[in-house]
Amino acid sequence: MISYRIDFDQVHAHLLRVTLTVPQPAARQRLSLPVWIPGSYLVREFARHLSGLAARQGRRAVPLTQIDKATWQAECAGRGALVVSYLVHAFDNSVRAAFVDAQRGFFNGTSVCLRVEGRETEPQRIELRSLPPGWQVATAMPEVAEGAYESANYDELVDHPFELGAFWRGSFSAQGVPHEVVVAGALPDFDGARLLADAQRICVAAISFWHGQTPARRELPFKRYVFLLNAVEDGYGGLEHRASTALIAARRDLPRRALAGAASEPLTDGYVTLLGLISHEYFHSWSVKRLRPHEFERYDYTRENYTELLWFFEGFTSYYDDLLLLRAGLIDAPRYLKAVSKTLGHVLGAPGRRVQSLAQASFDAWVKYYRADENSPNATVSYYTKGSLLALALDLSLRAAAPRRRVSLDDVMRGLWARSAGGSIREADIVAVLREVAGPTAADALAQQFDAWVHGTGELPLAELLQPFGVQWQAQSATLVQQLAIRVNESALTGIKVSHVLRGGAGERAGLSPGDEVLALDGWRLRRLDEAQRLLAPGHTASLLVARDQRLLTLTLERPAAGEASGSVTLHADAKASRAALALRRAWIDG
Repeated sequence: MISYRIDFDQVHAHLLRVTLTVPQPAARQRLSLPVWIPGSYLVREFARHLSGLAARQGRRAVPLTQIDKATWQAECAGRGALVVSYLVHAFDNSVRAAFVDAQRGFFNGTSVCLRVEGRETEPQRIELRSLPPGWQVATAMPEVAEGAYESANYDELVDHPFELGAFWRGSFSAQGVPHEVVVAGALPDFDGARLLADAQRICVAAISFWHGQTPARRELPFKRYVFLLNAVEDGYGGLEHRASTALIAARRDLPRRALAGAASEPLTDGYVTLLGLISHEYFHSWSVKRLRPHEFERYDYTRENYTELLWFFEGFTSYYDDLLLLRAGLIDAPRYLKAVSKTLGHVLGAPGRRVQSLAQASFDAWVKYYRADENSPNATVSYYTKGSLLALALDLSLRAAAPRRRVSLDDVMRGLWARSAGGSIREADIVAVLREVAGPTAADALAQQFDAWVHGTGELPLAELLQPFGVQWQAQSATLVQQLAIRVNESALTGIKVSHVLRGGAGERAGLSPGDEVLALDGWRLRRLDEAQRLLAPGHTASLLVARDQRLLTLTLERPAAGEASGSVTLHADAKASRAALALRRAWIDG
């Protein structure tokens, strides 16, 4: 068995001391560290945090030759166990890598555990040693002895993150499956009971979605599930794993216990966002961890793994994360439509939607999505947000085309799960199941429309698709920032800084550039951009003073006439909708 001993005796230095033991190594045994972690599509070069590599067999020092940035070769003699020791600098307080200090530890195997090439299919063991007093351990990896955990192979080893420290923990059961919630860094008034109750409702809704109301335990993809939540001053994100998820959220967004005799705290936007994150990552246990792109059937940890299907695996998951909150009774229909409106605003506010298709956005994630810059809104589209709107468009299309058959996107998702036996799929599989669900009358038209939505850059006809459901599409007046087609950051210290200039807008025509500091308009000092509302009438021009690279520049800015610039969109249910529209809407979101 391949084994990794991880010592926590240098936490103040943010170091993990790792000892890898390889029984019966090859004569030229290669060892390598992954350059990326599945679920986060960027080459992150985890090997840059390794140092002090040394190897031995018994008392004999074994020469280690570095082959490339993340690969070493050990020149072994005989079949005696190869023991490799090294240090890992662990100071990445995200969900993707490794972190340790005197209060908390966290790691993913992709950042810590060298892969023994040729031995990946063998059982792998992690032993934790020298933990600071009072520290607990949380992971979904089975514990076989005190401080020792085992997995069936290397893929499974690196798919089980570990949380360590003096954290809060609680548990619940969903459809007979034990679930654990671990929260590090919470404030003393954190309402753990409420989080457990709400997470349980999400999990029940998700399991019921995939397997029905009374699933057999053998049908579920895991026997136990663990949520690992790191509460920080400011942060947000998650990373899915086969039987757990690592989450990060602002501690102010956690639910708070009500004072004695006081009413329960209302559902805040921040807490709803956290519940949506929990829903999103939990849904991934089915979609992307089991049901996955054909290209991910076997991961290549040495390089980028390309696929054109992230719009499905991330975008459709983004559609269902809030929809499951609605089905679980945690939010109501107006709040759900508000969330969809927000997503619409993100997509419609980015000119890149007319430049990059969803399939291209998925393929280019490695070099574009995770490396956003000042031009990203002009050249790219998010496969998360537009992918979720594509899911909405398909769901509405299916529901409206066959209201008597009561089919929906739910049937497509479950059909793909059954078709693949919870395994890998290609785009052709999605099209095939979509055609089956749509039925012979609508199949051809919907398949053609689907292809255009995935591989084209046209607009999704959501206003038209929502109309039969009694949902009104109301365009809002553009804000000044939207009228100028720029994005800014404002603070008392840095003033008004332009972060993005959107293609073809008034800001670009005026000559504004990312990084410009906006100082004054027609001689009036500006401290917030909204102060320009009273100085610049629609359809008029003014002199704009900016600072760029220590130079003062005067630009001529024209504010578009009213109605020329598009604003955000608000969706709301029409109280006077027809009986047919009410029936469609009730089946979709009204419950």
